[in-house]
Amino acid sequence: MPSSPAGTDARQTLRSLFLSDLHLGARASRPAQVLEFLRDIEAETIYLVGDIFDIWHGGRIHWSDSHEAVLADLRARATDGARIVYLPGNHDSAMRAPDAKVEGWELREAMVHKAADGRRYLVMHGDQCDPRFLRWHFMTRLGSRLDAMLRQIDDWHRRNATLDRHSRSPAQRVIDRANRVMAMGDRFENRLTTLARAAGVAGVICGHSHKPALRQRDGIMYANCGDWIDSLTALGEDRQGRMRLIEYSPERARTPARPLPPQQAPNDSGALAGGIA
Repeated sequence: MPSSPAGTDARQTLRSLFLSDLHLGARASRPAQVLEFLRDIEAETIYLVGDIFDIWHGGRIHWSDSHEAVLADLRARATDGARIVYLPGNHDSAMRAPDAKVEGWELREAMVHKAADGRRYLVMHGDQCDPRFLRWHFMTRLGSRLDAMLRQIDDWHRRNATLDRHSRSPAQRVIDRANRVMAMGDRFENRLTTLARAAGVAGVICGHSHKPALRQRDGIMYANCGDWIDSLTALGEDRQGRMRLIEYSPERARTPARPLPPQQAPNDSGALAGGIA
């Protein structure tokens, strides 16, 4: 999986940055790490690929100065001329309402991003490709409540047991298992790449499953940004149009990323050809 670590000593200039699943407002969100990561990145366009806020669980909203600082950083970038595109997911689906808005941000359900090398990518959170029962309001709310409960158990276990922060607790293993079930094996990835092929684009960029990935599937690139609960990853596009996963890891030195191999850009026909970013 092509990737490169990013820490406090790494400053990167990107054409586009894709972030998903920050879950700001959830117990498990990590705004301090998001903020530190953003301070090491310059990007002309930032895509917020869904579940940026966790505002649908019906429980307590966990909000702090660090959460505000993340939003302040993004607002400052928009003021300075960066393009901020927000594509809400299932945990912040209230922002899909026709009258929803965030000053300085573009709100979209899905769109096509045109990379510097001419290749085009469908960008969407990914919950649109879930089985119908997983798209029910009840299932999203139940999943959020169960995740919060498991995170509490994990916190307690780490405080009261000799478990270092690199080890996986029993609660964390349950969470990992649940994320794999949500992805339903390869079906989530297959549905998204099938949609991208129908749209006549080179690939799809998504989030939702909390499983970072950057690979080719039958000639279609599947790129998943990962999340900012567990994987702490993002997707970056450089000025030549090359895509790579970036892993937040302040303890590791930055190493050169291995870019995606060149591929002929598809033609501009397809179901979403009119939505080029």
